[in-house]
Amino acid sequence: MASGSDRNPIIIGGLPSQVPDFDPEETREWLDSLDAAVDERGRERARYLMLRLIERAREKRVAVPEMRSTDYVNTIATRDEPFFPGNEEIERKVLNATRWNAAVMVSRAQRPGIGVGGHIATFASSASLYDVGFNHFFRGKDEGDGGDQIFFQGHASPGIYARAFLLDRLNEAQLDAFRQERSKAPNGLSSYPHPRLMPDFWEFPTVSMGLGPLGAIYQARMNRYMEARGIADTSKSHVWAYLGDGEMDEPESLGQLSIAAREGLDNLTFVVNCNLQRLDGPVRGNGKIIQELESQFRGAGWNVIKLVWDRSWDPLLAQDRDGVLVNKLNTTPDGQFQTYATETGAYIREHFFGGDHRLRAMVANMTDDQILHLGRGGHDHKKVYAAYAAAKAHKGQPTVILAQTVKGWTLGPNFEGRNATHQMKKLTVEDLKRFRDRLHIPITDKQLDEGYPPYYHPGRESEEIQYMHDRRNALGGYVPTRVVRAKPLPLPAEKTYAAAKKGSGQQSIATTMAFVRVLKDLMRDKEIGKRFVLIAPDEYRTFGMDAFFPSAKIYNPLGQQYEAVDRELLLAYKESPTGQMLHDGISEAGCTASLIAAGSAYATHGEPLIPVYVFYSMFGFQRTGDQFWQMADQLARGFVLGATAGRTTLTGEGLQHADGHSQLLASTNPGCVSYDPAFGYEIAHIVQDGLKRMYGENAEDVFYYLTVYNEPIQHPAEPENVDTDGILKGIYRFKEGEKGELPAQIMASGVAVPWAVEAQRILAEEWNVKADVWSATSWNELRREAVSVEEHNLLHPEEEQRVPYVTQKLSGAQGPFVAVSDWMRSVPDQISRWVPGTYSSLGADGFGFADTRGAARRYFHIDAQSIVLAVLTELAREGRIDRSALKQAIDRYQLLDVAAADPGAAGGDA
Repeated sequence: MASGSDRNPIIIGGLPSQVPDFDPEETREWLDSLDAAVDERGRERARYLMLRLIERAREKRVAVPEMRSTDYVNTIATRDEPFFPGNEEIERKVLNATRWNAAVMVSRAQRPGIGVGGHIATFASSASLYDVGFNHFFRGKDEGDGGDQIFFQGHASPGIYARAFLLDRLNEAQLDAFRQERSKAPNGLSSYPHPRLMPDFWEFPTVSMGLGPLGAIYQARMNRYMEARGIADTSKSHVWAYLGDGEMDEPESLGQLSIAAREGLDNLTFVVNCNLQRLDGPVRGNGKIIQELESQFRGAGWNVIKLVWDRSWDPLLAQDRDGVLVNKLNTTPDGQFQTYATETGAYIREHFFGGDHRLRAMVANMTDDQILHLGRGGHDHKKVYAAYAAAKAHKGQPTVILAQTVKGWTLGPNFEGRNATHQMKKLTVEDLKRFRDRLHIPITDKQLDEGYPPYYHPGRESEEIQYMHDRRNALGGYVPTRVVRAKPLPLPAEKTYAAAKKGSGQQSIATTMAFVRVLKDLMRDKEIGKRFVLIAPDEYRTFGMDAFFPSAKIYNPLGQQYEAVDRELLLAYKESPTGQMLHDGISEAGCTASLIAAGSAYATHGEPLIPVYVFYSMFGFQRTGDQFWQMADQLARGFVLGATAGRTTLTGEGLQHADGHSQLLASTNPGCVSYDPAFGYEIAHIVQDGLKRMYGENAEDVFYYLTVYNEPIQHPAEPENVDTDGILKGIYRFKEGEKGELPAQIMASGVAVPWAVEAQRILAEEWNVKADVWSATSWNELRREAVSVEEHNLLHPEEEQRVPYVTQKLSGAQGPFVAVSDWMRSVPDQISRWVPGTYSSLGADGFGFADTRGAARRYFHIDAQSIVLAVLTELAREGRIDRSALKQAIDRYQLLDVAAADPGAAGGDA
């Protein structure tokens, strides 16, 4: 691996801009030589000489500026291609069988009565790119380590299934159950790579475009992190990400390239299948996507390998003494190359070669058919092998391979290069016959005419199949394969949580800080402390986590090569190659990708990590919700902390930071177990339960989401005989009413529990109402359990009907029920159906704004006095008090005057 100074220069390939000329005469001689080359040999020859000089300068380690892009030809010259170790004839037969079965599987999925769709063209274009990887590069897991991590392009899944069929990893019944996961269970195959649906097969979900490249970068980085911290030996693991050129338009695809270069992730290779087409048309009709991507990746500090043309172009390029052919390749737009893929050899001769006599002479002795078969580099096994070998050998930088292909390649004239090819799912009988003939598949016309096209398997003992098995055995096993080798972790002792359960005494702290205190004690645990991975987007200090800087330190593979400005302070910023904290900058997407990579390490590398991702609440499920779905899809585990939660808690920050809806968004994610705790002892029980469920015996594939606040409050000690079951299931009685005659119930979550307690006092002292206060630690979990109960009752009417937990819990409570939180009303309204009595809710619906906490809560009518009014309103509706009391309450507490509210506690970032 390259040294740190080689991998992370402060100036990358730059030159100083104000350097005096100490030898003007020598400078003049060099300039005269260039002028002479232009005058005598022409601009193309002079350009070639300049490029060779730049190449030699780099070999001599002379700092010269990086070029944004190079000629539209292969980066690896023919003379530099390594020996190809495979049997190309056998590999061609294997690939042809794979191509056939992939297309037939999708076509059969369109049979009458099924019609579930599928994609053919993407794999058709990238088949050789995958095949070379399978045969020569992708490491399996049989050696006991994580092998290679391969992010397969989502739309290419039929080809991966087709190859697995040839290897007897899947059978014909499973291929016929493509996209029929429930109706054909247990044979159903998921549409795309999906670990949750096929947990023994797929490792990484990738079809949500842009998340594959982002995830691959942070997977490669996580591999280095785990090795640096001595958790797993990942030195042999290589991360491969297969992407589409259209996919690179997604901001997530390119948004984090710099971190891969900055940290020298030479364990990472992107393979971008540049078939020049998006889903409905050209990626860059008037431009050149490969050139554009080359500039972007070079600018980000990546090693770029262009794989543009197959070997049939080599003789033409070798005779291009004037550079006229290279110039034609450079200036022809992608839209025209797409057209050439659909036209005849005669058309190409006239329109590509016909405009210059030197070009015409190059192909004068070639037939139209030979011209037609001048191919794209991504379909040439030897060229692909050379690119992969160069990528693996390169040190100090991540590599991107930009491989040109034709979308729908080999599928015939109705598919190849057509704008509609991505949406075409079924081949006609004539299409199949042409396809069969091109691939030399031994299937008869009669077989194609008389029903659904058959799959093709050359036989388990055939030379091709034995070759495939031999190659996979040599590379350590079959891929893709997901294996879970991790053992349950020894869980911390009960005493670890004791401090949090004692409360905060006279000190006021926010629930964010209460969580941090629990985390601090957990990180001291000798068994699992080192497995915690702290993640934050440049906000550790905001969340009170700067206390971890001196001990846990911030991960940086280069260490800290400067004197920190705060080095004299107790909580100084401290970076280390073995640091435990991931400080990913202002990038919630990057942090979430780190979370996913860490949270799935138990499967990827057989070593559990416990990620703890803390972020501004508003910028979690709202900003990166797609990635939280990716996390659930990937069966990742860990803790997600939405800090500064609530619509009214983060004073002064205003609309963009005022989160009153993330709990609702979280409720839509089936893999997310979410809580809105009020006190430290609740947090302690929830975290303890989370560690047990995710990392103990019979571990579950879920992640825990806690919303915590920045408002300082006094935390009570854990009550005797605390209702732990209620805390974990979502609701328990926190404080019974002591005075008053009229019964009522107040249910509150998170920061709203103290408001409910104050409302309880006012109701008792001023309105003769005896209200119980319930802490609703999870509206979402209550609803989820109730929905599950109703589903069971629906399908089992003959059995004794079950009762939802929330209904059981509240069954003995008297009076109307009023729910309140710092979230929009839809959050507590989730359980209204199952509350046994009159139910109403208060919430912070609408946009947030900057003001005091008290004013904001009065505006949204969720403060203690508003809760009082809500309870009285429900009592009046039931006829238990006179309605005149409602106007009295409004006037007494000035509920129509926002400015009349007590401003409430100030400050409290953590």
